[in-house]
Amino acid sequence: MHQLTFYLDFISPYAYLAFHALPKALQGLSYQVSYQPILFGAVLQHHGQLGPAEIEAKRAWTYRQVLWLAQQQGCPLRMPASHPYNPVPMLRLATACDPLGLPNRHVCAQAFQHVWGEGLEASDPARHAELQARLAPGRDPQSEEVKAQLRQATQAAIDHGVFGVPSILVNDKLFWGQDALPMLRAYLEGEPWFDGSDWEACSALPKTLERKRS
Repeated sequence: MHQLTFYLDFISPYAYLAFHALPKALQGLSYQVSYQPILFGAVLQHHGQLGPAEIEAKRAWTYRQVLWLAQQQGCPLRMPASHPYNPVPMLRLATACDPLGLPNRHVCAQAFQHVWGEGLEASDPARHAELQARLAPGRDPQSEEVKAQLRQATQAAIDHGVFGVPSILVNDKLFWGQDALPMLRAYLEGEPWFDGSDWEACSALPKTLERKRS
């Protein structure tokens, strides 16, 4: 059985789409998924990147694309009342729902529905309190233990090479983005290409130009 780690942040519509599409994309294969909440903003900061919603010209396109993708794959998606928002309270809530900080699929589905399924304000305190009451976490989401666990999970993801969400880690291979699900399936099915030289050669490709970060 393949062991998959699905790195997610509920702020990402692409993570929601990939989460929704995963069972169908991997139908018939033997696998187990650990869902790992991480703070996407911290990952971006580590790599010196802006998020799609932080680039004004890219922001509207991102929303248009995910709405189109959602109707293409039959995934109900309604834009929240505002975006981006602060995802930290929800990430801590999901983390608090499992002793190891690995919420199950039901918990993740409830959190994604809260953001992307109702067209309301994702960070509204009253709605968040209702979600927390439904999920009934076994630990206090505001505890130092949970906060530290989320920070550690984010750093561990960075150490594994994660640079965006959704990312799925299996063995030593990292698959990024909703559109990587067919590639992930091919790997899990044992496609010979993954045993060839191209995968590692991409990491060693020389650069002749590198822009300085301001």
